[in-house]
Amino acid sequence: MLSHLLHLEGIESVVLESRTRDEVEGTIRAGVLEQNTVDLMVDTGLGDRLKREGLVHTGVELRFDGHGRRIDFEELTGRAVTVYPQHEVLKDLIERRLLDGGDVRFGVTDVAVAGHTTDAPTVSFVDSDGTPHVLAADLVAGCDGSRTGTRSLVDPRSDMFRQYPFAWFGILAEAPQTSEELIYARHDRGFALCSTRTTDVQRHYLQVDPDDSVDNWSDARIWDELHTRVDGDGAKVKEGSIFSKSILQFRSFVCEPMQQGRLFLAGDSAHTVPPTGAKGMNLAIADVWVLAKAMTRFVQGGDGSLLDAYTATVMPRVWRAQHFSWWMSTMLHTDPASTQFDRQRQVAELDVVTGSVAGRTLIAENYTGIPFENR
Repeated sequence: MLSHLLHLEGIESVVLESRTRDEVEGTIRAGVLEQNTVDLMVDTGLGDRLKREGLVHTGVELRFDGHGRRIDFEELTGRAVTVYPQHEVLKDLIERRLLDGGDVRFGVTDVAVAGHTTDAPTVSFVDSDGTPHVLAADLVAGCDGSRTGTRSLVDPRSDMFRQYPFAWFGILAEAPQTSEELIYARHDRGFALCSTRTTDVQRHYLQVDPDDSVDNWSDARIWDELHTRVDGDGAKVKEGSIFSKSILQFRSFVCEPMQQGRLFLAGDSAHTVPPTGAKGMNLAIADVWVLAKAMTRFVQGGDGSLLDAYTATVMPRVWRAQHFSWWMSTMLHTDPASTQFDRQRQVAELDVVTGSVAGRTLIAENYTGIPFENR
């Protein structure tokens, strides 16, 4: 996305990707797009397939004590989210960059950044055919994910980390939609989420112990547990053929600053969030929206003020997303160490939040995304 935004301003870039194109496009990922992300894709010429195939959701349901309460995004904020998987976003971006003549190198190895504290940083790498290269750059963006190799170059920095006492067991199933909108269910046995990928493929999650294994979960046990945690007044999980099982760890992480010299971090290389708030990819898109504007001003006019302010500009949104993701996680998941008092207090919190316009609005504003202009 950063490369695409820079191209629209006439600025050249090279994208280095460690995986092959088939691997990138074939790795199935979740995808709840904030209104910001949808608008940016549409406004920059990436929205044709998104508008045709994406599922617009104008609300979400929070369930507890066997009953559901709907958060009406449209009524409360005039905004919505769109279910459109991350790998489909990547397909659209890759296709557009290549059609526009973009320099995207797949399957590269041995990537190393040097001289990032000087005015002439370089990036060395080995191409997919084994040929070594060295790029002379004006600016370098470390968009290389949570297993980043660029983050360590930002020194000194503060790394802030939180590990949660639960994980998500996720399945993909060929099944009818349980609901036209996502269902977040709080239960004493643990959290459950009924999501969707398409009208025929569903993505569901169960809270499990971080040390659990997919081998412990038969299909029958999965469906039984989903029924136990979700079914009730107005909802019943619809079963189907499960074709994928995985366990997702829950972590929160932020490093600060997100820059040094001519190197700038974006997305998971600088921060990760638990998936409860659907913020991961959206937060990365918000980073590069800011970074593209700052890089453009620097390259076109020599003004580095926006680049200097990059960390300070994006950090309020980063921490707001961290809070929302933490809040949704702790409000809906059952802590293994919780007491009866804790569980009753949790139900009361859900009742208060979903039972008031102010509470529902707070969820709706954060879930659909604070508009970029307001950071």
